Amino acid sequence: MIPIKSFHQIEKMRAACGVAGEVLARLVGMVRPGITTGEIDAAAGDWMKEAGCRSAFLGYRGFPGQICISVNDQVVHGIGGSRKIQYGEIVKLDVGVIKEGWVGDNATTVTVGVLAPRTQQLLEVTRQALDAGIAEAREGRRLGDLCSAIEEVVLANGFTVVREFVGHGVGRKLHEEPQIPNFGRRNSGPRLREGMTLAIEPMVNEGRADVRILSDGWTVVTSDNKPSAHFEHTVLVKKTGPEILTWQDTNAYSLKP
Repeated sequence: MIPIKSFHQIEKMRAACGVAGEVLARLVGMVRPGITTGEIDAAAGDWMKEAGCRSAFLGYRGFPGQICISVNDQVVHGIGGSRKIQYGEIVKLDVGVIKEGWVGDNATTVTVGVLAPRTQQLLEVTRQALDAGIAEAREGRRLGDLCSAIEEVVLANGFTVVREFVGHGVGRKLHEEPQIPNFGRRNSGPRLREGMTLAIEPMVNEGRADVRILSDGWTVVTSDNKPSAHFEHTVLVKKTGPEILTWQDTNAYSLKP
């Protein structure tokens, strides 16, 4: 069963997602050459505490970080540490918070300096794919319409979709029904209903779709070591169209000259 949130529960979700978006936006501003991923992770924890919430990731199945920080060929689930950010890299920041028992979840990819044209296009296409998926998050559409819309944008531009990791419902728990693959068939799957809250998150590779997990048991990397991009919003399904609960003006990839 896909949970349907009441008006009161949606207000709680708005509050949690608003904080998640604010923390992510602040972290985007920290990304620069020389800063360590551990320093970014620590700042995330401080800002969550300041906002009266806590990380939805720390301790989840043993995850050791406040947020997920994944660099270059790291797809998702990277752990903050001593690694220093370098000019020319891309940094994926995935922030999930729990506020008053409700979860907000969002992610973005930040650029540090000038990228190769194909990698720059990867980020733009991944964001376009997220927008295409969000556009389908309205009452009466099928889940397969949303999943297929993401895949269509990615494949049309010659990139590949990660298949082992997917989006998900979100609410009281970090992961609720349904699973939301970034690939699928139109006119398939359950119908979307007003009150569903979905974490839509395309993970797109510049090269092959295959991935592997590093020895830390968490960090997912591309099998060919080519870059990967990741964007995510928590979205409310409504009759009138989707509402992005985690929206922030700076919640997009950021060019750092």
